[in-house]
Amino acid sequence: MTAIDRIVLASGNAGKVREINKLFAGCGIEVVPQSDFNVPEIAETGTTFVENAIIKARQAAEITGLPAIADDSGIEVDALHARPGVWSARYAGENANDQDNNNKMIEELEGVPEAERTARYQCLIVFMRDHTDPVPIITQGSWEGRILQAPRGEGGFGYDPIFYVPTHDCSGGELPLEVKNTISHRAIALNAMLEEFRKHKYI
Repeated sequence: MTAIDRIVLASGNAGKVREINKLFAGCGIEVVPQSDFNVPEIAETGTTFVENAIIKARQAAEITGLPAIADDSGIEVDALHARPGVWSARYAGENANDQDNNNKMIEELEGVPEAERTARYQCLIVFMRDHTDPVPIITQGSWEGRILQAPRGEGGFGYDPIFYVPTHDCSGGELPLEVKNTISHRAIALNAMLEEFRKHKYI
């Protein structure tokens, strides 16, 4: 198998690009956002994280001609029957930002006791050598925590400020990036992806 030195990330999210490049540092792989190639956002019409990740990776690989990696991730809240799940980014509406989504979740969980506010981040990552790849590599990671009653911390993105991390007694928004990169759902899935790359001799 041929080693890979450049992969397009099917996202323009600067936070994800930073996290992934930090984790891949030392592997000889540069991860570039699809926005560098004017790849448009694509409708995430899948009903599962895997379907959405494949849709995004296939488009990025087809337009750029590079191997592509895509993740679809979200948060599942037990008291909300695993919502918002695949709709995490659009939880408060199509044009919602992180703060809108966080505010909606805090409102929906008003009055729910701490013990019942359990939640987990899920991340599914798909790697495609090209847009016709019949056997994409798929890895998964989950990160357990619970939902706080108010945001804490300025770091991270998404639901991090209201996601309490029991192992570190702080919110995801208070975790230093280098710590988050060792324990988050995305870190777990990406580390599993790196193992797959080693197996396939891509690195």
